[in-house]
Amino acid sequence: MIVVVVLAALASVYVVAGAPIALAVLGVQVLYLLKLRKWWLLAAQAALVYTTSVAGGVSTGILGFLAGALLLTRARVLAPLVVASAALIDAARGGATADATITVVLVALVVFGLTRLVERAGEMHAARLSLAAAAVGAERLRLAAELNDGLGRSLEVIVDGGRRALAEPDGAADVLASVTATARAALADARAASANYRATSLAPELVTARAMLAAAGIAVEVRGGHTEPLGPGGALLASVLREAVTDVLRRGTARLCVIETSEQGDRVRLRVVDDGHRTAEGPGFDGLRLEEAGGTLATGLSPTGRFVVEATLPRSPSIEAPPGETGAGDARAPESSAEGGRRRFPPKIAGDASYAVAVTVLAAVLVGFSVKALLQLPGALVVPAAACLAVIVVMQLRSVNGRHMVALGVMAVLTYAPVPVFGPVWLGAAGFLAGPVLLAFPWRAAWPTAAAIVASVAGAGMLFGLPAPVLANSTISALVTGLVVYALLRLAQIVKELQAARESLARSAIVEERLRAARDLHDLLGHSLAAILLTCELARRLGCPPERVEEIVAMAEGARADLRSVSGEQRELSLAAEMESARTVLSAAGIRVTVEPVEPNLPAEVETVLGAVLREAVTNVLRHSEARHCVITMRADESGLRLRVRNDGARPGETRRGSSGIGNLTTRLAALDGRLTSHVDGDRFTLDACVPHRAQVPARIRIEPAPDRAAPLDPAGP
Repeated sequence: MIVVVVLAALASVYVVAGAPIALAVLGVQVLYLLKLRKWWLLAAQAALVYTTSVAGGVSTGILGFLAGALLLTRARVLAPLVVASAALIDAARGGATADATITVVLVALVVFGLTRLVERAGEMHAARLSLAAAAVGAERLRLAAELNDGLGRSLEVIVDGGRRALAEPDGAADVLASVTATARAALADARAASANYRATSLAPELVTARAMLAAAGIAVEVRGGHTEPLGPGGALLASVLREAVTDVLRRGTARLCVIETSEQGDRVRLRVVDDGHRTAEGPGFDGLRLEEAGGTLATGLSPTGRFVVEATLPRSPSIEAPPGETGAGDARAPESSAEGGRRRFPPKIAGDASYAVAVTVLAAVLVGFSVKALLQLPGALVVPAAACLAVIVVMQLRSVNGRHMVALGVMAVLTYAPVPVFGPVWLGAAGFLAGPVLLAFPWRAAWPTAAAIVASVAGAGMLFGLPAPVLANSTISALVTGLVVYALLRLAQIVKELQAARESLARSAIVEERLRAARDLHDLLGHSLAAILLTCELARRLGCPPERVEEIVAMAEGARADLRSVSGEQRELSLAAEMESARTVLSAAGIRVTVEPVEPNLPAEVETVLGAVLREAVTNVLRHSEARHCVITMRADESGLRLRVRNDGARPGETRRGSSGIGNLTTRLAALDGRLTSHVDGDRFTLDACVPHRAQVPARIRIEPAPDRAAPLDPAGP
């Protein structure tokens, strides 16, 4: 729409000059704007403009439409010939040849520049998704190379060691000892890499915090105002948020918690406010070292009696992640690379020359208008006028990067103050002022102000006693110049905004890919490595029985598939297979569990998410409890399909509310509109995952513990 208005304004100059055929020229140009570029259209336009100029005696500037159209086609080499012909026509008339030639060039540049910028903007907008996909593809290749180089080698060692232990029973104990050490190191590397991949983003912790607070019956408001990725500082802010939310949950007296993030210059601020405190005593953050990272941390009661935790950090501090968040070994994320400890998001993107093209066209048009004005001044005034115009052009180019009121004030002074010195010729400078004014203010103020500027040209022209045709030409020229400048400025801004938007989309896509890798590392590969380590230790205690060693080899082979999934290869989990795996792993740890083979009729995505929930639940049972019983139930009710895992032997004080595993599962379930809740009752821990109905499911599926002398767990418990 902007381009059409500007082209119409250009054509109106010739219509006012007595050439209504210029409207037909405008129509052809609009067809070019719509990418209808046929040879016969060029021929028709050539006939129109030359007829209007030669036979109708209209200014040769109208030939600029044809030259601009030629620049948009493969026949662009003919554009200089059109400019030359305009000069010859004007010379034959005895007119100002230089001025006419500059006018043709300016019109051609405006037509070409505006049309090309609209096309570039459309191309950039259309390419934003493919760019994000390319960024994700590059990140997956990097992740695959990094993980295969570290964890992949470890899994190969485990598989080869297991096969060697089967082939050489006499040395199996020594081989399994080495395999156990490798599995332990690989598990540590996987957890460290998962933490480091998560460290660039605060988003997962915000999701987890919302879910945990809501599950505890606390009203929660999350106001995210930061831009991802945060870099290494994301891990520190995530730790602050985790500790603050854990404290709110531990106290259990809050009714409302507000979590807010914002950006202030080059700093990111996290603020957590709750109404459950009665004293100034808050959570402890002794191990977070925000000061070393150039950040600040403040806690205390507000004047309204609410407890406030506020942390700020530079956007990209060159720091190590906090204790427990750093990685070790070959699998760590490359935050400590040779690039100064930071990873670039995203890599340099091709096609960013569009903004340079926009600014170049704008500069060329501004210079062209300036030269036209200088040609009409006496020699003694050319130098001071050129100096004033140079300042105006610089101020105009600054307007591309936003509203600069000082620059606007300077342009206003240079527009009106020199008029008594330079005379009526300087009235055209008002067009330079009208363009930025349209950008600097809201529409309700911008258009009246621009209209007043154009009216001032007419008023000053009357004071100078200009003839009516000259007065009309000066006024219309100021209006057209203002619209041209505005259009070029605005399109340059649009190109820059689109460039920033697609780079932001690519950065977000990379962050999402790293978070996906972090979830899969923790939930899939982490579980597999934990199971391998547990089986290795059990096999060594039992004297390396072949059946256990075969289990280790099979688990390592499965872990290889998990590694491929982490690296970006889509892998669907089978819920029945995960239940059988849960039986094997829990039984190997001495936990009584009965598994009934089931094949629920569920969508693949639901099976995959619930399979990941079951993996994490089993891992938590092994890591965070001294369980003797575990009950796993699945049932369909009015709210959807519910997977529940309950175990006894929960250790006091280990609520697991802030763990990355719970956060990962919360994020996975949220993608299916599901939810995750957890509950501790004495020494019994319950994890509930609910997914809304999306497919027909069995009414009830149960996996119960085998009978034991101790009191059994009630599958229908809380």
